[in-house]
Amino acid sequence: MSKFAKASDIKVGVIGYGGAFNMGRAHLQEMVKAGMTPCAVCELDPERLKVATQEFPGIETYTSVEEMLAKSKVNLLAIITPHNTHAPLAVQCLKAGRHVVCEKPFAITTDECDGMIDTACKTDLVLSTYHNRHWDGCVLQAVKVIRSGAIGEVYRLDAHMGGWGQPQDWWRSSKSISGGVLYDWGVHLLEYTFQIMNAEITEVSGFAKSGFWCDKVKWAKDTNEDEAFLTVRYAGGAWSTLGISSLYSRPRQGWIDVVGTAGSYNFDYRTWELVQPKGAETVTTKGANPPSESEKFYQNIADHLTTGTELIISPSWARRPVHVIDLACQSATLGRTLAAKYR
Repeated sequence: MSKFAKASDIKVGVIGYGGAFNMGRAHLQEMVKAGMTPCAVCELDPERLKVATQEFPGIETYTSVEEMLAKSKVNLLAIITPHNTHAPLAVQCLKAGRHVVCEKPFAITTDECDGMIDTACKTDLVLSTYHNRHWDGCVLQAVKVIRSGAIGEVYRLDAHMGGWGQPQDWWRSSKSISGGVLYDWGVHLLEYTFQIMNAEITEVSGFAKSGFWCDKVKWAKDTNEDEAFLTVRYAGGAWSTLGISSLYSRPRQGWIDVVGTAGSYNFDYRTWELVQPKGAETVTTKGANPPSESEKFYQNIADHLTTGTELIISPSWARRPVHVIDLACQSATLGRTLAAKYR
């Protein structure tokens, strides 16, 4: 991989500038903060292209990826499109000589991930996924406390999210497009899980409930599962669980419970709680989580491209949550546990 002399030499662009969450703007703004230079936007909606030119005056605009790759000198592209398009777009951009960052999830299937990784290796280009929550204050605080030995040996982690309500009528509610109910917030929670567990995955079991909401949204039989649950077993005997549901009667937004031999550590995005048995008493310590340091994602990309700093969200790291969810979906269908395979 050839290096750039300085971050400003890296010309960056996005594929997808849709209005939802203003993610195209957010990616470009974070790239700029890391010192890179905004260059191009590709978007099907002409109205969103107008917005892009207002927010980034002088930026190149394209309505097709083919045209952008043919005409633009952009070096690094962020793919911000529906989940089922990440793999083909990433391969297309890599083959055209561009470094690539995919919005999470990396892709939908393990095979797609492996194809992307193979292409990146053959082209000697950077491939990563926007796991900006790797630097969320809640997980950084959790890792700090847990690795200090405060709860002893960790043997179980439970992560849950959801509430009771009908899925929205958008592509994220379509299983064939989104991958299923586990692929959106589930990837974030698995990111936290793997940072804390820090062990090799050996096998995955999955469970799913479908059918309750399917006739109430426009996606009909292609609607995401109402609820899905998975269990991961790690080398050494520890395990973790993940549950995402639209059938929870008591909403839980990103709740994680880590259990160890000397106590437990519970957290959500805002607060944490450490519970430690001390003889006949139990000591509970609570606090607020520090702020996110999500800007470090693109700073790491820029540093990797200029000075060769180690890429934190590597393709193998990005592949892991997708592989686990893919195995869980297969396991739910087959009714048996499946072994994990590393790259």
